[in-house]
Amino acid sequence: MTIALSIGLIITSVLLIVLVLLHRAKGGGLSSLFGGGVQSSLSGSSVVEKNLDRITIFTGLLWLIFIIGYGLKIKYS
Repeated sequence: MTIALSIGLIITSVLLIVLVLLHRAKGGGLSSLFGGGVQSSLSGSSVVEKNLDRITIFTGLLWLIFIIGYGLKIKYS
């Protein structure tokens, strides 16, 4: 159980870092490094940004569940 929680926590942590860096900020974010010209055509698409937001929120909730589960495992073991 502890190994599964640890692996899940590591995977969601790395994925959450990558997803947050992919968000477009005022400066363009890390996503501006990938694809150059492709990024300019995708920047006007609100569907891409909404999907990225949804995936980031879902990953954040999974990360929170793993944190709470890991904390409860430590507390009651």
